[in-house]
Amino acid sequence: MAKPSVPVVAAYVTLSVFFLFLLSLSPRRSDLTNRRLKLRPAGAARGDHSRVPFDPLISDIELHRDDLEWERSHFLSTGDAPPAEPLPEWKDFMDAEDYINDEDRFNVTYRISVLFPKIDVAPTDGFVTREELTEWNLKQEEKEVMHNTRRDMNIFDKNHDGFISFQEYEPPSWVRELNDNNSTNDTFGWWKEEHFNASDIDENGLLNLTEFNDFLHPADSNNPKLIEWLCREEIRERDKDKDGKLSYQEYLTGLFRLIRNYDEFYSPTHGAADTSSEIPAKKLFTHLDLDNDGFLTAAELKPVIHDLHPSERFFAKQQTDYVLSQADTDKDGRLSLKEMIDNPYVFYSAIFSEENDYIYHDEFR
Repeated sequence: MAKPSVPVVAAYVTLSVFFLFLLSLSPRRSDLTNRRLKLRPAGAARGDHSRVPFDPLISDIELHRDDLEWERSHFLSTGDAPPAEPLPEWKDFMDAEDYINDEDRFNVTYRISVLFPKIDVAPTDGFVTREELTEWNLKQEEKEVMHNTRRDMNIFDKNHDGFISFQEYEPPSWVRELNDNNSTNDTFGWWKEEHFNASDIDENGLLNLTEFNDFLHPADSNNPKLIEWLCREEIRERDKDKDGKLSYQEYLTGLFRLIRNYDEFYSPTHGAADTSSEIPAKKLFTHLDLDNDGFLTAAELKPVIHDLHPSERFFAKQQTDYVLSQADTDKDGRLSLKEMIDNPYVFYSAIFSEENDYIYHDEFR
């Protein structure tokens, strides 16, 4: 049998070297592990703003799993409610995370291609803008919030008439403990009757689902009475001399540091270009003090109340900004389908956390 020629041997060696080079470029096992999709812990959907799932299917899995935990803690001990059946998409998996990490069953590239036209709607032009992605994220957040509100209605609606009275509602245990430890019982206005009544839009003494959702999440409400209550509550909590308004010192020490997006709010567009040497806090105080009496009233606090109590839109926008910073490779302020497909894990592992402690919703302050 003839021996292979030198050129043939050289060709095989070259191909072998090239193949080994390709192997060196393939993802290492640790890289694959780092890219494993994670679900939020059970219970995280209640008040945790670290992220809201981009994909409604992920959200459905998390909410369903959270419902099972909730049923076990509230009903199963009494035998009142049997556990629900698992979702069909992941019922064959011991762990739902195994399902979303099975590329044959849950492929993120395919999911992005399916979701893209549902996000690109205003207008439908082949690009996802900042506004479109923010609206999409907001829709996912609002869906989760309302889901949890419906579930809470089952607890507090004692007579099951579809409404909650103030007598039926019991505030969280930590609120009761705070009030019990406070002899004056005047440092915490949340969950009290004034809060309840401000949420009662039709003033019938009962909260329906929408009103109860506003009660739990006042920052997201369009109810003017509730917004006014929020402003009064901010004044009351920081009004040291109890004169019903905030002096500059009370505002400076108790309020200004909590106002988000100060630079965005107080910009040259609100007036002449800033050439003064006043500190930012003083500038904003002067801007808010409409009657120039040196005090801030509840009405004068309205322009910044949503910077003190960020709405779901605030968090939806923050999540959008994060995604754009990671996936908008050509930096044109919008996302093409290719950019989204090229950066799939940005959408499926987007985590937003502020540098400060504002990761909980208003009612968990």
